[in-house]
Amino acid sequence: MGIGLRPVADHELPVLERLWQLYKHDLSEFRDSHPDAQGLFKPGHMPFYFGDPNRRAYFIDADTGPVGFALVSGVTDEPRGMGEFFVARSVRRRGVGRDAAIEVLRRHPGRWEIAFQEENPGAARFWRGIATELAGDAYQEERRPVPGKPHIPPDVWLTFTV
Repeated sequence: MGIGLRPVADHELPVLERLWQLYKHDLSEFRDSHPDAQGLFKPGHMPFYFGDPNRRAYFIDADTGPVGFALVSGVTDEPRGMGEFFVARSVRRRGVGRDAAIEVLRRHPGRWEIAFQEENPGAARFWRGIATELAGDAYQEERRPVPGKPHIPPDVWLTFTV
């Protein structure tokens, strides 16, 4: 399955918002988050990726259209950060996420920081695999508390250079 990576245009924000709901649903298992009274998850930091020259929002496209997204910070300075990354369950384990993550990281070379939850075994395996593929054993790993959520385990942060 071929994929493409393209910036999210302002008029496509509703599409990103719908994919965001799927993403937040996936994470709710690990982050003690719940939909609001209207059945929606909070937009989190997603709105900040528009209008800020230091951030980029990308769609991950397949033949059928968007199947995920990557939200990147630190575009104009370092460290770069993978703020959020999501691929639909229907295309997981087909190399779509791997190809998209590598494309994003290579599109913005430099020092990267990527966080994930150790309790999410798929994400832990995925991001450690990406770091190993791009940096070999030259990456660092540390645990940092989740701001505002002292009751959940710390995030794992990988730091490496692409």
